Amino acid sequence: MKLALVLPLAAALSVSAAEPTFKKYTLTQEFVAEGAHFADFDHDGHNDICAGPYIWKGPEFKERITFTKPAEKPYDPGKGYSDYFLTYTHDFNSDGWHDILVFSWPGKETWVFENPQNKAAEWTRHTIFDVTDNESPTLGDMNGDGKPELICHTSSGSQPSTGGRLGYAEIDWANPFAKARFRPITPVTAENDKKYFRYTHGYGFGDVNGDGRNDLLTKEGWFEQPADTKEDKDWAFHAAAFAPEGERGGSFILVYDVNQDGRNDVITSYNAHGFGFGWYEQNKDGTFTTHKLMGATAEENKQGVKFSQLHAMQLADMNGDGVMDVVTGKRRWAHGPLKDDEPNAAPVLYWWEIKRDGKGGAEFIPHLIDDASGVGTEVTPGDVNKDGKIDVVIGNKMGVFVFLQE
Repeated sequence: MKLALVLPLAAALSVSAAEPTFKKYTLTQEFVAEGAHFADFDHDGHNDICAGPYIWKGPEFKERITFTKPAEKPYDPGKGYSDYFLTYTHDFNSDGWHDILVFSWPGKETWVFENPQNKAAEWTRHTIFDVTDNESPTLGDMNGDGKPELICHTSSGSQPSTGGRLGYAEIDWANPFAKARFRPITPVTAENDKKYFRYTHGYGFGDVNGDGRNDLLTKEGWFEQPADTKEDKDWAFHAAAFAPEGERGGSFILVYDVNQDGRNDVITSYNAHGFGFGWYEQNKDGTFTTHKLMGATAEENKQGVKFSQLHAMQLADMNGDGVMDVVTGKRRWAHGPLKDDEPNAAPVLYWWEIKRDGKGGAEFIPHLIDDASGVGTEVTPGDVNKDGKIDVVIGNKMGVFVFLQE
């Protein structure tokens, strides 16, 4: 089955199956963004880290350059937010130089900052989508052409006819800095306009039914991609509760064959500002069995681990055993120090090892990476220092961090 990989994260296999240890680099303790990413922006052979309006040059990450004008006032982690909700990297114009994509804020613009190829100039900002809804948008290949689309929905603005509709936005690769075309998969209704709004929690993509085409997921189920997507039309909806009744929904909804039975399963958090984390095992008849991994009480946390606000998670093979694992953690002060569940508890960062038993079963084993960073609205695993092992990049209200696997 095709695995839905978030582009352009390089969740490559490690050279060793030993349990990883990590060396922490604190790039800044300023709040500059809720997400961070990496690429070799200057072609010196070393990956650099980007977060907010800054780039930290690898391999030491000590030199910081400004690629676009910072905000007039510093962001306040206790009361405010940044203009950089999530950040990704990709060579959008195929000139051989990585650009930076920023989902600025739910309900607002998506930008691409064009790499000036080492010229001493501010990077040109292009607005490629006007109204990007959901709190966990991402990049991913929805149409199978090997290039990423914007995995998001939209509710208003310059495209009023697409109010409250789920879908994704296709980039015109002949003119990649032009406005992306939104491809709706649900109808315009008053109910949908209210349900799918700018701060909707939980969105994902992946091949749920094994037909080779990526589908779209919400906390309420999945939408099946049809064989022919030349024309915009509603996708068939398959109801499945990927969060308990009454929960607001989590962050990224991941699709992966957890137990190696040939059917893709679903992994997600239940409430991005509360408790809950689990996986949903797909049965032969297409229904799902819930496996709760973590909740608010000791009885729900058989592994002895408890933390709230899993507002970001991604798949990566952290220990090089050929099986994907889950990287996630606690978002710090999503709504300040006085709101949400346990806002001032330790901002932990974990990877959860997926260990298969070879008989159709699997367990998730938590491994602590750090207890003084957490995640933001994004967490970025990938091979930062090009040694074949998976590292982790974080940008949030605690600062910007890189964890290099030793």
